[in-house]
Amino acid sequence: MPIRVYNTLTKTKEDFQPLVPGKVGIYLCGPTVYKESHIGHMVGPVIFDTLKRYLTYSGFDVTWVVNITDVDDKLIAQQHERDVPMADIAAEMTVDYLNNLHALGVDQIDHMPTATDHMPGIIKFTKDLIEKGFAYAVEGDVFFDVSKDSSYGKLSNRSLEEAQGEGGGAASKKRNAGDFALWKGAKKGEPAWDSPWGKGRPGWHIECSAMSKALLGDSFDIHGGGLDLLFPHHENELAQSECCHGKPMVKYWMHNGLLKKSAQAGKLGGKGDRAAEATEQATVATKLSRSGGAGGLADEIATNGGERIRFFLLRTHYRSTAVYGEEELNEAATSLDSFYRYFERFKELTNQRFFNLPPVKLRAEGEITDSSPLMSAVKEIRSQFLDAMDDDFNTGGAIAQLFGLVKELNKYADQQKLDDVKKELDAKDKGSFVRDPRVKLLVQATRTLRELTSLLGLFKTQQPKRGVGGEGVLPKAMQLLIDIRNESRAKKDFAMSDRVRNGLTEIGVTLEDRKDGTQWRVGTT
Repeated sequence: MPIRVYNTLTKTKEDFQPLVPGKVGIYLCGPTVYKESHIGHMVGPVIFDTLKRYLTYSGFDVTWVVNITDVDDKLIAQQHERDVPMADIAAEMTVDYLNNLHALGVDQIDHMPTATDHMPGIIKFTKDLIEKGFAYAVEGDVFFDVSKDSSYGKLSNRSLEEAQGEGGGAASKKRNAGDFALWKGAKKGEPAWDSPWGKGRPGWHIECSAMSKALLGDSFDIHGGGLDLLFPHHENELAQSECCHGKPMVKYWMHNGLLKKSAQAGKLGGKGDRAAEATEQATVATKLSRSGGAGGLADEIATNGGERIRFFLLRTHYRSTAVYGEEELNEAATSLDSFYRYFERFKELTNQRFFNLPPVKLRAEGEITDSSPLMSAVKEIRSQFLDAMDDDFNTGGAIAQLFGLVKELNKYADQQKLDDVKKELDAKDKGSFVRDPRVKLLVQATRTLRELTSLLGLFKTQQPKRGVGGEGVLPKAMQLLIDIRNESRAKKDFAMSDRVRNGLTEIGVTLEDRKDGTQWRVGTT
C-alpha cells in the first residue's frame, strides 16, 4: 500500500507523492521563544520527528525545517517586563526549547532558522507583494490586501467577512477588516530594522513564508502545525506565498490535534477524548496552553522522563485531541514497563542488550523470509504495524501492534521454557545457551521489535528503571519493606506479608516476585 496522508486543504486522505520524486520538504511552525516551552510545544515536534523517521525508512530523502520566532509582540512585552534585551530572552528560551526536544528524543530536525536571521528575505518578500498589487504601505506599516486574493480562506473554509485581522491602532489604516500586517512600523523602545517603509519589524505570518521559501523553495511537500494555527497563521501564509509566487505553496497541509488538561480521573481513549474529527473551534477552545495552565516542561521531564512523555504523545493518532494529566502519564508509564520487563528478560536469556541491537535503516532490509511459526507471527505483526503507519501515520495503531509483538516474544520464550533450559545448559557449559538455535531465533525476532520501536523514536538508549535500584530515601525505604515482607514469608507470617503487599497496592505500588528477586514499580496494572 502507498503511504496516505490526510490533507487539511482537501479534507481527504491522499496518496503521498512528493513534488520531486524521492525528496521531501517539511516545514513545521516552531515556538515563539518568549517563555519556557510547555508540553503543547512538544506535540508537533514529536509527531513530525516520527514522520521524518518513517519517510526516511521508506526511502525518501527528507529535509525538515522548524522555525524559531525570535521577534514578536510577546517577546517585546517580556523585554519591557524583565528589562532584558529581546535577543537575550530569545536565546535563553531557545536553549530551553532545545533541551526539551533533546529530552523527548527529537533529533531529526535539519534546519532551525530564526526570523531575525532572515530579515533581508522578509523585506524582499514584502516588496514583491507590494509590486504585484497584493499589499500596500500606510504610514510605515504594510498590509496584505485579502480582497485581492480570490481564493483567500480556502484552507480554513472562511469567507472574507469572517476574517478578522489585527485590531488596535492598525485597524484604521486597513482597507479591509481581514487585512493583516506584513511589516509593522517601529514604536518607541521596540527592536527595529531598516526597510523601504522606515524602521520596523515583520508581522508574524510573513516570517514563516520567507523562511520556508529560503530553505525549501516556493513550493514544498508538507507544512505542519497545530490545529490552532490553521487560522489565521497558516491561512495567511498560504495567501501571501501563493500570491507572491503564482503557484501552490504546499502540497499537503498536516495539522495535529491539541492537548487538553485532564479534568477528571479516567483512562485516555474514550470517544469524547480523542475524536479525530473534532471541530476546529471545539479543539482550539479547550487546548492546553500557557494561559490554560501549562507551565514550563523542564520540571515535568525531570519527574516523568522524556521517553514517557514521547510515548504518551504517540499513543493516539496525531489528528486526535488528547487529554494530558498525571493519571494519563502514569498509564503510559505502566505500558512502557511491559517493554522494559521484556528487555530485562531478553538480556538474561541472550546476554545481549536490546539497546545494542542495530535497527535496520530501510524498509526492505527488515523483510522477513523465515517461515517458522514465531517468525510468521512476527511478520504478520510487522505488516500490521507498517499498514497503520502507511495510513496517515497512525502511531496509535502501530503501538498497539508493538504490545502484540512483545506478547508473542514472551509466549515463545515460555513455550520453549527458555528460562529453565538456560539454567540447565549453563550448568554444563557456561554461555553455551546463547548459541542454541532457539535463542538465536528469539534474537532474530527481537530485532524486528528494535526496528519498529526505532521508527517511533522509542527505546534508543537504556532509561533509568522506575522504582528499581538507585539512590535516595525512596528506593532504600522500598527495599526495607521488601526485606520485611520476604522475612515474614520465610517465617510463614503471611498476615504481615500480605499487609505489606496490600498496603503498597493501596498507594499505587506493585511488587513483582521474579526469579531474580522482588522488584517494585509505580502503577497497579
